[in-house]
Amino acid sequence: MKVVYSEGHRSHDPQTFIHRGRLIQSPERPERADMLLSSAIAAGHEALEASRTDASILTRVHTARYLDFLENGINEWLALPHAGPEIVPNTHPNRFASHYASHIVARSGFHQADTSCPIGRGTWSAARSSVDTALNVGDLIASGQRRAYGLCRPPGHHACTEMAWGFCYLNNVAALAESLRLNGADRIAILDIDIHHGNGTQQIFYDRPDVLTVSVHADPDGFPMFFSGYTDEIGSGAGEGFNINLPLKHGSDDAAFVDAIAAGMRRIGDFGPDVLLVALGLDAYRGDPLSVLDVSTDGFRQAARAISDFCGPIGLLQEGGYPCSELGDNLVAFLGAIDG
Repeated sequence: MKVVYSEGHRSHDPQTFIHRGRLIQSPERPERADMLLSSAIAAGHEALEASRTDASILTRVHTARYLDFLENGINEWLALPHAGPEIVPNTHPNRFASHYASHIVARSGFHQADTSCPIGRGTWSAARSSVDTALNVGDLIASGQRRAYGLCRPPGHHACTEMAWGFCYLNNVAALAESLRLNGADRIAILDIDIHHGNGTQQIFYDRPDVLTVSVHADPDGFPMFFSGYTDEIGSGAGEGFNINLPLKHGSDDAAFVDAIAAGMRRIGDFGPDVLLVALGLDAYRGDPLSVLDVSTDGFRQAARAISDFCGPIGLLQEGGYPCSELGDNLVAFLGAIDG
């Protein structure tokens, strides 16, 4: 399989991650992309460095003021007296807020949902290169490839219309879906199998019937993303019925994981998309530092087989999956099964 990557991800190396009141090392760091890429190459997959793409598609996914904040906010932040090297919000608009304030501290709280998405000098460049990777996967699909994988870093499925969240800044899979729609695909399905709910993707497409979003994830009651990912979230307006959440009990094993994916694939089959996009999280693995599930390496192989029955092209974009000794093995197991 062709594996698209970008060395541009290295410019994003977050130094700030506050977890339960402690400052710890972020698990979303450059080495995880290195582990994934080296494993894919060793398994015989063909690596292609992403070429630069037209960023205009981002205006169909994110607001202008959010894109401006991501690209230019760091300069305003660093001009503050006693500022740290990364934008980290320390205040957020509460549920009764009435205005979008202009101060960079206020805008950081508005556009950054949590402390897992600090913005440094190289964050915008890395996030753009991650979108390049996703759109290059779209180019491969347009050229006739039946399967293609994009090693996107930073990930994207938590990025909302105008909010960074959970390590994510730009929504890679949403940008790719929009690009495919503009280039002639009538219907797109997105299957998200990251352990965390694909809340950003859900929010972006929630009222649309042309993009079906299906997310298999750990029960959010007691686990990020906390506030979304429940079964009663089915879409709104014209999009009602086109958003499916399949939460799993914490501790769920391979069988439950694969069964949920198979159920999602049945709904996708009924929808009849031209292209299937898979937001490929590997963090459901039992040994992942963020996991609350009990999925094995073979579980990812079984999951890929359930997905591979889709008769159209499949674009795979990397989401979660964090440094552990089996991270590369899990990717290779998945790619091998879906390509086979």
